[in-house]
Amino acid sequence: MTRTAPSTRRSARWAVAVLCAAALLSACGGGDADREAAAAPLASADARKSALALAAGATNTSTTLRDASRLADQATFGATEALLTTIRTQGVEAWLAAQFAATGSSYTRGGDATIHTTLVEDFCATRGAHCWRDFYSTEPLMWDFYRNAVTQTDQLRQRMAFALSQINVVSNLEVSGTYGFRQYHNMLLANAFGNYREVLRRVTLSPVMGDYLDNVNNDKVNPNENFSRELLQLFAIGTCKLNLDGTLESGRCVPTYDNEAVRNYAFALTGWTYAPGGVSVWGCWPRGANCTFMGADMVAATSLADNQARPLLGGFSVPAVRTPTAALNTVLDSLMAQPSMAPFIGKQIIQHLVKSNPTPAYVARVSAAFNSGRFVGATRSFGSGVRGDLAATVAAVLLDTEARNSAPPLVAEKLREPVMTMTGLLRALNGTTDGAAMGWWWGEAMRQHVFRSPSVFNFFPPDYPIIGTRLVGPAFGIFNVNTAFSRLNYVNQLVVWGGMGADSSIPGALGTRVSLTAFEADADNPTVLVDRLANLATGGRMTSASKQAIVNAVSVWTPQQSASWRNERVKAAAYLVFASPAYQVMN
Repeated sequence: MTRTAPSTRRSARWAVAVLCAAALLSACGGGDADREAAAAPLASADARKSALALAAGATNTSTTLRDASRLADQATFGATEALLTTIRTQGVEAWLAAQFAATGSSYTRGGDATIHTTLVEDFCATRGAHCWRDFYSTEPLMWDFYRNAVTQTDQLRQRMAFALSQINVVSNLEVSGTYGFRQYHNMLLANAFGNYREVLRRVTLSPVMGDYLDNVNNDKVNPNENFSRELLQLFAIGTCKLNLDGTLESGRCVPTYDNEAVRNYAFALTGWTYAPGGVSVWGCWPRGANCTFMGADMVAATSLADNQARPLLGGFSVPAVRTPTAALNTVLDSLMAQPSMAPFIGKQIIQHLVKSNPTPAYVARVSAAFNSGRFVGATRSFGSGVRGDLAATVAAVLLDTEARNSAPPLVAEKLREPVMTMTGLLRALNGTTDGAAMGWWWGEAMRQHVFRSPSVFNFFPPDYPIIGTRLVGPAFGIFNVNTAFSRLNYVNQLVVWGGMGADSSIPGALGTRVSLTAFEADADNPTVLVDRLANLATGGRMTSASKQAIVNAVSVWTPQQSASWRNERVKAAAYLVFASPAYQVMN
């Protein structure tokens, strides 16, 4: 393996250290923003001859490279040169409509229901060294997650499902059963553009969620309140009453519910057990319940249901004589009627897709689309017209003026979370992956091991404060010195050291690697090369000063120094561009 010259490695390390520190300052609103790049041309005349400059032939000239790049950041798992060209050619609304219709991604790997349908004390006793991984863990799903994120075309569906999974959290840290998690996350994919009421219904009936938050086989006399509390607090309406624009009602925190309400919802949601099919050598408990089985939604068990009238929020109530299904429908109706739901959920979708600190006006416009179930764009309408429509909500999020301003000032909008850092680099640099290295290796190092959230509050909270400011930065909840250097080490591992090899114990193992060959055609001219990579990574957001510093580092490599000088130039340029604040901090 060819290694970077020591002088270049030293200069690259110093440059990255400076850029990393600048990223933190930029995201916190510190320092003077360099406005130079906003007015500067996105590419030199020579750079337009590169593959990325195919976008210059786009028929929809109103979609700038900058805006196409921002949309790729917001609605996909990372830009590719082909994707940027497609967005510019189709136009934003047409591309978005195509994404709403796109399908393809699913979770298929990992064990089946035999862990809960086989009558043995130790299922893994005769199933080899990887039994826990393949039948109980979420590792096979994580492999699918990264394979799909890097290669599949239904990018927006995947991004939205990922956002929903970070709002309606289940975690393999506390629940086991690969096939159950597969069903849960395929449900989120299927409902990513459906209605949020249906998402909440399926979340409530999920046996994985029932196990995770103790609602399956709940005690009708003294029910566990975990699920009802998180349903109100995290999945539906939040703790404080909100205006349509997400600001606090009356300017202070007026509670949306109290402990009595939590208890009433817990009673109303009793009467659910696992679907038939599970067996256990120890028998099923309690009497009238089914054994653990995660192959289907939970089913009603009237004998386990509370039978007293219970008042709910907004004047709704469940009568004493009711079925569990009827009670669930009333619970969902009561939540969907709450004024706080639209801004509570809408703002989080904005934060996951676009920016950490949306203005109240932006939140209000998205809330209006959520409530009406409709968003009317410049060329077409989105949504079914039913309250809670997620297609309308996502369209409102992505087509809003705050998201689509094609020449916004260089002000940080959000820190790229680790998953997006990992997938974005692979997609941009023509990478391939089997997903294996993104879990116990890089996922743990960056504190975002997919499907293994440390708690129901996700990997980071939506209101994580940026110290010394009035801003929030959710992804900064897992950003520290260690994870910052892990980001840089990830770029270094892929770009400089050749990536990660295949694990032969994984079916269809590929390892994780990038391919830089396509960029070597521009290596003769460091300015062209850096422009091309910077346009791909940041849509032209990188300042001319930063690009010149990278050009200087790249130019160290010459034909006289190494036979592989073109490849070394590309590696140095890619390393510094993707480690830069212009990439790590979206704006």
